[in-house]
Amino acid sequence: MKKKTVILGASDQPSRYSYLALQRLSAHGHPVVAIGKKKAEVGGVSIGTEKRPEEGVDTVTLYLNPAHQEEYYDYILSLHPRRIIFNPGAENEELEALARANNIQPVEACTLVMLSTGQY
Repeated sequence: MKKKTVILGASDQPSRYSYLALQRLSAHGHPVVAIGKKKAEVGGVSIGTEKRPEEGVDTVTLYLNPAHQEEYYDYILSLHPRRIIFNPGAENEELEALARANNIQPVEACTLVMLSTGQY
């Protein structure tokens, strides 16, 4: 099953984990919406800077440290995802509590590991 995924903290820098996640999610056939600090393109996927409304989002995967997440709280909740993946370094108790209160599953895990082990 293909899971539409929003990547927050997307980057066009090959050394960044969000770059690898974008590539691997696309390679697995998952539709990707990438949002980062600057506009760019990775493997045919545009990285935008705006919080655009999206329908049918299954997963939000975070590559932002908690200090940069607060400005996205309302946006994330407005997407009504099934889950939020808090990648290493993105763990955030406040956002996890907000997620639970909105019937969204918080997951502290690595998107790359989940993809490689078939748990995505």
